[in-house]
Amino acid sequence: MLSKFRAKDTLVVSKLDRLGRDAPDVLATIKWLGALHVEVVVLQLGKLDLTSPAGKLMLSMLAAVAEMELDLIVERTQAGLARAKAEGKVLGRPAKTTPEQRAAMVEGYPVKESVIALARRYGVSRATVLTVVKPAVSVE
Repeated sequence: MLSKFRAKDTLVVSKLDRLGRDAPDVLATIKWLGALHVEVVVLQLGKLDLTSPAGKLMLSMLAAVAEMELDLIVERTQAGLARAKAEGKVLGRPAKTTPEQRAAMVEGYPVKESVIALARRYGVSRATVLTVVKPAVSVE
């Protein structure tokens, strides 16, 4: 999108965080658009000229607050995952096979059955069978 702007264009975004990934990125984007004489309207802020000194100050403060908020969200997410693991909850997708089935796959491959035969027997994909048997074969 940035390559399509011409002088005197107007960019309208709903929130400031739509302009970049973090505060420095947002500020660099605004500075680059200002050099092209592109007016940036952030609906969240109302009609504020982001290229004026007051607009730059407001922009810097809001971008810093947004970045801090993102960091707090990441921190809370990590804390929640750690708590869930400590409580013994299993995270991620449920296993398609039981430990007994995995042991039988390792035992049956490659001497007795092919990957395709094992996949059909246990109702899983070839990739799932290979994920189970390859690490076991390379250890031996």
